[in-house]
Formats: sequence, structure tokens, C-alpha cells
Amino acid sequence: MSKAVDTTGRPRVGRLAGMGGRGSLREVLGLAIFYGAIVVILAVLSPFFLTAQNLLNLLVATSTLAIVAVFTTMLMIGGGLDLSVGSNVALAGVVIAVTQPLVGIWGAMIAGLLSGTLIGLLNGLLVTQVRINAVITTLGTLYVARGAAFVLSDGLTKPVFDEQFALLGSGAILGIPVPVWIALLLFVAGFVVMNLTTYGRALYMVGGNAEASFLAALPVDRYRLTAYVFSGFSAGLAGVVLTARLFAAAPQAATGLEFSVIAAVVLGGTSLAGGKGTLLGTFVGVLILGTLNNGMTLLSLSSDYQQIVQGTVLLLAVAIDQFRLGTVDLAVFRRRS
Repeated sequence: MSKAVDTTGRPRVGRLAGMGGRGSLREVLGLAIFYGAIVVILAVLSPFFLTAQNLLNLLVATSTLAIVAVFTTMLMIGGGLDLSVGSNVALAGVVIAVTQPLVGIWGAMIAGLLSGTLIGLLNGLLVTQVRINAVITTLGTLYVARGAAFVLSDGLTKPVFDEQFALLGSGAILGIPVPVWIALLLFVAGFVVMNLTTYGRALYMVGGNAEASFLAALPVDRYRLTAYVFSGFSAGLAGVVLTARLFAAAPQAATGLEFSVIAAVVLGGTSLAGGKGTLLGTFVGVLILGTLNNGMTLLSLSSDYQQIVQGTVLLLAVAIDQFRLGTVDLAVFRRRS
């Protein structure tokens, strides 16, 4: 029987491509079981872990990571990488603090969002038009944004307070904190975009095989550029929420956030090579990292130990990704006969 030939010249992408098939669902299920085990262990070790107040604190503290992780997942699926998000979050907060006396709190909030978006645009242009490696590009803007945050703030923590603005960080709807609602809505919106829109399905193709996508007349650079812009916007939004939550902006805020985001996203099943990943997996990955941080705090472990655990999680996530890609030669672990 002859096969039908697609004569449209357009790439064929299956429905719900973002779910990645049964394999990805199995991985997410396994990750969820692992998360459940972490919850049980922490509940045994600390009687305060499962209290309603602690669980709310956990979700609020994880909201910054979650907001950035949504768009980082989309960017990495499209074959990109952004190491500047932590510095971008800090810069957005400082921009809000510096501009509030000039344009009011809502104008300052817009300025913070714009600063994050512009850093994302700069990253995208340097990667897609100047053709600078994504790691080098975003590592450079990491230092630029962090340095700018220190210069604008004179190295000091700047107070930011407005009653209405503070609701973004400390308000609640139906008993759930606003930062958590923002993160949840972004996950839902991201899922819809990645699974039910042409843009989302195209990102999977661009990340999976950029050359084939180009030959199929997909505007590869445009898709990647917009993904970097969205990543920058998410950092700006996270900066807004974090500043509203803390009533202040610090130039050293969100230090190391970029590595926590990558760990959560890769742990959730998104490939560093692009073309594979799910926001559902990222959601579980974010919960794992947030829960570990919360649990270590409850157990009174110092920040030094927390860094060791976070670094170990990042290494494990990358190692798991390499096993998924089949790039690890298992023969080296076998004894020679």
C-alpha cells in the first residue's frame, strides 16, 4: 500500500507534540513518585513540614523559580539557553526601586518588565543575528545585568513599598498567595501555547532539528529570538513579584537562580539539546527543588549544605539528560571479560 505524500511543504507536527508521547508521561510519573518520596521523608523528619502555613511558605518561596522556569522550558525546547535570568531578576527589581520616585509604582513596574524584556531581546539578537554562542552571550549579559544592578543601586538594598503593589507579593485570592496564582497561570498558559498552537509545536521542531526546520521554511531565528524575549520578560516579571514580596530590591538578589532553573527544567525532562520537554515535568522539577530547599531550612541545615545539594541535583539532572540522549557509553561501566 502506498503512503500519502505531504505536498504542502509544511512540517507535519502531531497534536499535543509537547507531551512527548508515553515515554515522557512515564518520566513525569516517575518524577512525581520520587517527589512523593521526598515529601514522606521530610514529613517524618520534621513535624512542621506538612503544616498549612509551611506549605504556603514553600509555594511562595518557589514562585520566583517557577515563573522563570516556564519560559526557560520553552526556550530550551527551542534549542536556546539563558544564564542571565538571575541577574535579570535583580536588575528588574533595582529598576523598580530607582524609577518609583520618578514615575510612580506602576510606571516603575512597567520599567522593570521592560528592563527584563530588553535583556532578553539583546540575548536573542546576539545569538540569532550575531551568531554568538548562547552560553557565552548569556554569561556576558549575566555580568552586565548584575553590574548594572549594583551601579544603579550604589550596591545598597533599596526599599520599595506601595500598598497596592505589595498585594502582588503578599496578597491572596481564595486563600492562595498571589505569586502562586501567577506561577500557576503561567504554567497553564505555557502548556496551551506549547501544545495547542503553531508557535509551540514549531519550537519543538526548531529545537529538535534546526536545519530541517529551516529547509521546511520555518523562520528558525525568529522563533528562537521570541523565545529569548519571553525568557527576559519572565525574569522581569519575577523581579516585579520578588520586589513586591520583599518590599525591597537588592542588587545581589536571585544570585544562582539561573542554575536552579536549569536544574529544575532538565530534571523535569527537558533536554539541553533542545526539541524535547514538557511543562508538566518542569512543574514537578520546580516542586522538587523548592521542597528540598524548604526541607533543608526546616532541618536547620546551613546554606553551605544547601548549595551542595543544589549542585548535586544539577549534576544529576544533566547526567540523566545525557542518559536520555544516549550519549553515555555504558560499556565503560562494565567489567571486561
